[in-house]
Amino acid sequence: MAIFHANFLLFWFSFLLYSSFAVCSRYEQEELQWLDDKDDEINMVQNRHSSLRSCDFGTGKWVYDQSYPLYDATCPYLSTAVTCRKNGRPDSDYEKWKWKPHGCEIPRFDALDFLARMRRKRIMLVGDSITRNQWESLVCLIQSVIPTARKTVTYNGPTMAFQALDYETSIEFCWAPFLVELKKGPGSKRILHLDLIEENARYWREVDVLVFDSAHWWTHSEKSSSWDFLMEGNNAYKNMNPMVAYEKGLMTWANWIDLNLDPRNTRVFFRSMSPSHNRENGLKCYNQREPIGYFNRPHVPEQLLVLQQVLKRTGFPVYLQDITTMSALRRDGHPSIYARALGEKAKREMRGYSSDCSHWCLPGVPDTWNEMLNAML
Repeated sequence: MAIFHANFLLFWFSFLLYSSFAVCSRYEQEELQWLDDKDDEINMVQNRHSSLRSCDFGTGKWVYDQSYPLYDATCPYLSTAVTCRKNGRPDSDYEKWKWKPHGCEIPRFDALDFLARMRRKRIMLVGDSITRNQWESLVCLIQSVIPTARKTVTYNGPTMAFQALDYETSIEFCWAPFLVELKKGPGSKRILHLDLIEENARYWREVDVLVFDSAHWWTHSEKSSSWDFLMEGNNAYKNMNPMVAYEKGLMTWANWIDLNLDPRNTRVFFRSMSPSHNRENGLKCYNQREPIGYFNRPHVPEQLLVLQQVLKRTGFPVYLQDITTMSALRRDGHPSIYARALGEKAKREMRGYSSDCSHWCLPGVPDTWNEMLNAML
């Protein structure tokens, strides 16, 4: 009897539940459907973000894309040395290559979306002239959507800042090629202090997004070395393995990051070394018109190995932006002899003209670095 009574109650409850759904209004059904659709959209967004986080942006291939470049070569914030077409470079295909990682896509850069997300924020790129190359690219990617009267560039010591006034967004560059301090000593000798950094680092405080780079100046040849002596504490060194010095300098930087920044307020990225194509009398990049297809065994610079080891020992979460291999495929992307305006006679003879196979034409390869950075943000 008890079993019968329980079954009867279960049947009656099911009937009432069915009846209540049967008399739902069309509006209520649409609301439920809307919620389901929104859940699907949220899941799609979450899955997309999860896919981006798990994607290895550094491995892939360059594909030709007629919809590139993302801005005009007449962008007023470009240095003369990177305006290759303006300086006489006859081809422009180097502007139209898009990087496609294996297994995912880097979203196309959207200036308005970027500015909306970076509202009331400071973004600073810290490093050498190749970092400035990237800074100019990022400024040109966003500046066209901002009215002329609502953007400005300001200077403060070793920094310059592009400001989007309506968004209260500042995109800044800080000159610090070693990150640690290079000072003049007795007899105007250049002394690189491996354990001093505050003179540079004071400009990095209260920044929301920091992007660091330091590699090239550590590896200049002995004839073009950027220092005369190295110092660590009270000890001076005339000679030191450059990679040992590099590791010491990076550890000083890492310790400063650990002690002075809060990961709840500041995101920190370190861009890996931008490759040069300087062999064969400095003209290896001259007259190159398309990317290299692939490397059987990609060369990993020693600087990148040192950087990876330092980042493993850092308590602060630093995101490595690995652009080395993808950029090594782009020997066509350098200014070469077009780092300055050349007449027809000069272009024919080419004698006495240096070839820049380190920096990058703009629009060009650094635009992809910034699309990657945007996706990582």
